[in-house]
Order: sequence, then C-alpha cells, then structure tokens
Amino acid sequence: MTSTQTTTTGTLPVPGATLYYEVRGTGPLLLISQSGEGDANRSTDLVDHLTANYTVLTYDRRGLSRSTLTDPTRPGTLTEHADDVHHLLAALTDKPAFMLGCSLGAVIGLHLAVHHPGQISTFIAHEPVAPWLLPTAERAHHEHELAALQHLYRDGGLPAVLPQIATALGIDPTNKDAEPNLTPQPMTPQRIANFDTFIRHDFTAITRDTLDIADIAALTDIRIIPATGRTTPRTVFDYRCAQELAALLDSDLAEFPGGHNGNTTHPKAYAIHLHQALHGAA
Repeated sequence: MTSTQTTTTGTLPVPGATLYYEVRGTGPLLLISQSGEGDANRSTDLVDHLTANYTVLTYDRRGLSRSTLTDPTRPGTLTEHADDVHHLLAALTDKPAFMLGCSLGAVIGLHLAVHHPGQISTFIAHEPVAPWLLPTAERAHHEHELAALQHLYRDGGLPAVLPQIATALGIDPTNKDAEPNLTPQPMTPQRIANFDTFIRHDFTAITRDTLDIADIAALTDIRIIPATGRTTPRTVFDYRCAQELAALLDSDLAEFPGGHNGNTTHPKAYAIHLHQALHGAA
C-alpha cells in the first residue's frame, strides 16, 4: 500500500486477479461497488462528501482499469466479483462494514450477503440489474434485451449501443439535471476499454446469474435497503428490479436524488441521503 495526504492506494492478489483499491476518509468503513464501467474513481465527487464521516473504500472491478486478470480471456462471474469484495473487506477490516452497491454493484452486494454473511451490516442496493428478481416473462424479456445490446455493440461499437443502454436503464442523455462543478468523466481510452469489458463480459454474467431469491429472503444478519433514483422511470428494468427486491424483503423502496446514476450526477445530495439511510433516518 502507498499513502498520499488524502488517499491510500493498494493492490490485493485474489484468485484469478489482482485488485486495485483506494481508501479515503475517517470513520466506519463504507465500501462502494460501482455501476457499469465505473472504476475506483468513478464516484470521486460522492466520496468527497463522505470522507468526513466514513473511511470510504472503492476499487476497480476485476478486468477494469488497474485490476488485472490472470487470464484476460476468462470473464469474471458475479460470484467471483462478490468473492473479490469479500477478500478486500477481509484484508482491511475485521468488523462488519457499510456498503453501497449501484446497478451491477448492487448485484455484487447481494451475492456477498448470501455467500459471505457477516461482512456487511447495512447495504444500500441501488437499482440492482438482476433479472432473476423479476417474474418469469419479464425476466426473459430483459435477458433477451441485454443479449441484443451485446450484439449491437459487436456490430456498431459504443456509438451504436450507448444510447440504447441509456434507454434500457431510463437515462435521458439530454437531461442536464445535475449538481454544478462535477469532476469531468471524459471518454478516455481506458474508459472505452472498461465499457468493452462491461458489455462483453459483465452483461453475460448478469444473464447467467443464478442467485436464488429464497436465499435473499432468508438473510437475517444484514439490513438491506432497496433504493432507486427519484427520476428513474417506473417502467424500466432497473427500477423494476429494485421494486421487486423491496417486495421480496417486505420493505420500503427508498428514493435517492437523481436517476440511475444519481451517485455521480447529484453527489452532494446523494451523500446526505446515503448517510441518513445508513443510520436509519431516511
């Protein structure tokens, strides 16, 4: 590990990969598992608003940015992604941590809760992309939708597929509703490579996921808060998954600022709501 004035960075060997991670702040440990192509720096503005109250752990998912694969041709499964988080937490703390999982990160958190009980005390599951939460016909529809997006990407690349991914997740690229002075997130070569891994491999991991809803319903040692964005359309895939998770757990569906990517578009307001939710005030 190496430290700067504000950030500690490190790498951790795990089966099949070496993970890059960053730690900032003081207080109880809060792990953020990112959405989509997001790496450890994707929610940097959100982390800025959390470090006074939390020790925030972010990381590059295996295959993204600085987290390398032993075999680059072998994509990771959601079980392996959750095992990676398990190893990170085990290396950095011996106490139950808080966790925010966004989109794919929320599904990773659900796997972690089932397969590694006791590591997380409170888990915010923001719009998990988990077709298995949906009724059979709806699940099949969205699994087909994800496969079609992969085919579109292979044929037309990011320019063709990104607008369709945004539509599937209820994201309106023309909507400029966002907090001011956000850190730019340009489409760098590294981010383009991360999108490639996300679409080619993680989409497949999502459609092949076999987590059992009965195992989620049976959890007793963790508080799970299903959440959605306030502006996410109520008919889209990600909202419906959060809605079904809330029904499964017989809990309320929390609303956070912004839409599917509220953690990056509204980081200040999102941080306030996250703090309230973690401490039972939302």
